[in-house]
Amino acid sequence: MVTAVVGANWGDEGKGKITDTLAEKADIIIRFQGGANAGHTIKNKYGKFALHSLPSGVFYDHTTCIIGNGVALNIPILCGEIDDITGKGVPKPRILVSERAQMVMSYHILFDQYEEERLGGKSFGSTKSGIAPFYADKFSKIGFQVSELFDTKENLMEKIENVCDKKNVLLEHLYHKPLLEKEALYDELMKYKEMIEPYVCDVSAYLDKALKEGKNILLEGQLGTLKDPDHGIYPMVTSSSTLAGYGSVGAGIPPYEIKKVVTVVKAYSSAVGAGEFVSEILDEDVADELRRRGGDGGEYGATTGRPRRMGWFDIPASKYGCRLQGTTDVAFTVLDVLGYLDEIPVCVAYDVDGEITTDFPTTSKLKKAKPVIERLPGWKCDIQGIKKYEDLPENCRKYIEFVEEKIGYPITMVSNGPGREDIIYR
Repeated sequence: MVTAVVGANWGDEGKGKITDTLAEKADIIIRFQGGANAGHTIKNKYGKFALHSLPSGVFYDHTTCIIGNGVALNIPILCGEIDDITGKGVPKPRILVSERAQMVMSYHILFDQYEEERLGGKSFGSTKSGIAPFYADKFSKIGFQVSELFDTKENLMEKIENVCDKKNVLLEHLYHKPLLEKEALYDELMKYKEMIEPYVCDVSAYLDKALKEGKNILLEGQLGTLKDPDHGIYPMVTSSSTLAGYGSVGAGIPPYEIKKVVTVVKAYSSAVGAGEFVSEILDEDVADELRRRGGDGGEYGATTGRPRRMGWFDIPASKYGCRLQGTTDVAFTVLDVLGYLDEIPVCVAYDVDGEITTDFPTTSKLKKAKPVIERLPGWKCDIQGIKKYEDLPENCRKYIEFVEEKIGYPITMVSNGPGREDIIYR
């Protein structure tokens, strides 16, 4: 069976922990989109880790972890993470990389940086990891597939020459930066070949066999619905689809194999980077208090270290996010963080030019939206360590059930702490 773990909102929902938890009963975990521009923070018996490329199932010795064809593959970061976790006592994971995955090149990262500099105050808030230039090249058909590393030098140099001709025009006339050199790019590709060769595999064929053998497979998504380039807060989005539906494309499996979609929803809201954020807390003291208490060690980007923008739970955004993902189960995370509040504001609707709606509008309408706030009583205690739903404080259960009713999808998992074991099943 295939289960997808995806985010409902802006990312940062806690997908890493949920994937890590579900991976205990999985055979294969697959990253199917995105790159090293976002991270998953995981805390377990080996320590605390921020993964950017590796799937979150790498901490189990019975799993195979796969980088799918839909991923923006940064080979130095992937190999660096393998060295990092094994250096901290984690058994070396079994890793496969799709021969159809494409590689983030050093110039993609430079172009990302140059463009953000050029845009100045109108920048997209990019993590400058090269993701947008990478996907632009992929769809312009000038990206490099892993399989091409094993082609002849003659064929590679022909492609490199074409890439340099195009890129150097921009470098010279738009960005006024040093030009790309063909031999240096070839040497970069050969370095990547040496690093990645032990992991390369026909992933689609491998997964076809695994499905026929009845293996349990987890698809691990990056970011969330609202960062999807088609259905998110365009243009302040990422460059690959963040939806479970894309899992079949980015992993190379039939769409009908995805039987379960676990959508991770945070008990409050947070976001890194630019974009509309209706439920954002505008009082910086209130926002900073939630930020400091949030997550495990505070709400700061796992990749960038940037302080996350903080907000109250957003019903329209979360309901929409779950709907687009095709949610079968909701995992409700970081609920324990809210235990300090006397009352908990919830954004239950949007006011768009005087019209009250619980639907999530397009960005042009979203810019005009104001939050409609309802306040629920807090529970004023620490809920970490509680294992049974009925043992949660009454007001805590009321909060969960209020959210469940409003978004219209069943909350089957409640995370009440940072550890792998801090999960309540309903």
